[in-house]
Amino acid sequence: MNDFPIAYLNSNDGTSILAFGNGPNLRIENEGLSEMQSFIDAHQGEYILLTLAYDLKNDIEKLSSENFDGVEFPKSILWVPENIVRIDNNQWEYLAGKQSADNTIFISEFINRQKNTSSSLNFKFNPRTQVEDYLKNVNQLKEEIQQGNIYEVNYCQEYYAENVVLEKPIDVYWKLNEITKAPYSTFFSFDEFSIFSGSPESYINKKGSKVISSPIKGTRKRGSSQEKDEHLKKELFTDEKERSENVMIVDLVRNDLSKIATKGSVQVEELMQIYTFETVHQMISKISCQVKNNLSFTDILRATFPMGSMTGAPKISAMKLIEKHEEFKRGIYSGSIGYISPNGDFDLNVIIRTLVYNRTKRYLSCAVGGAITIQSTAESEYEECQVKVKGILDKLNA
Repeated sequence: MNDFPIAYLNSNDGTSILAFGNGPNLRIENEGLSEMQSFIDAHQGEYILLTLAYDLKNDIEKLSSENFDGVEFPKSILWVPENIVRIDNNQWEYLAGKQSADNTIFISEFINRQKNTSSSLNFKFNPRTQVEDYLKNVNQLKEEIQQGNIYEVNYCQEYYAENVVLEKPIDVYWKLNEITKAPYSTFFSFDEFSIFSGSPESYINKKGSKVISSPIKGTRKRGSSQEKDEHLKKELFTDEKERSENVMIVDLVRNDLSKIATKGSVQVEELMQIYTFETVHQMISKISCQVKNNLSFTDILRATFPMGSMTGAPKISAMKLIEKHEEFKRGIYSGSIGYISPNGDFDLNVIIRTLVYNRTKRYLSCAVGGAITIQSTAESEYEECQVKVKGILDKLNA
């Protein structure tokens, strides 16, 4: 293990950002949005890497999280890395720090580790929620929808392995990345935690005054041939349940963005487009706005976090039911990792298709979920979860 933090943000298009080395940091365990903003203000003009746990919802909406917590990930980590390198097809550009022999060796060794993808995890993952309980919870959530308390809710479950020792965590990331090749792929190592993310989803991206959110709702597995792949893509695009899920979350995101947008600037740039990744097809929409002047990072966070694709609608009611029916504390899962640029722009993903490791507790977690609507059947929702999680865990263990 390295004795300094590392973050690797990989677009899987030949470009990536590698941050490493010690630097000013803040680890927020309790309520701390004001503390977060103070740290950001104190480091204006620098790159800030950050994590946002789902449980920040409690500070934004005065909710609670009391479920079992195997990972114990903090609410937020903010870090100003000593070195940041932008990598573009093996060409390096320092965004922070200075070129040195030691840095060159570290970068080269880090990148070359991607060739070591033959190792297998060989860990048994156990479901925290048993099948019969999952089915029961889905049906109870459908009753909440029937009664008009919610329209849609993202219901998740955890798979976990105990007594796990990862000698070279980076090798786990590179193997996961070979499986997923996702556009918001991330490796993050800080203190006792390692995060291995094959996320295809963007939570929020800010460039200048424009903010874009790109929620995913709707999933199909990949086909065994091009013909089957095309059939599954068409099936996903025409599935009324999946389209209904997507439109409801688009409406939720539009409402969230309207809180920070200049008048009349909220737009749906893409609606229910089908994107293909290594293991799944996804239905993705894109919503944008022009943000009001003088809004802080945490102002935007308060309006939009947690992301609608991982909560449901109405958002607060959905989050209360999530807490009631789920059997684990989400922590960083369905939260976000990303960075704030020196000019205040930022890019943040959604933590899905992700494993989270606590080295001290020797605990490895992989959560998975899906949207429940009135059209859902408990059995098909369970099967969708299996498609998502097995596409990762089975191949990691192979």
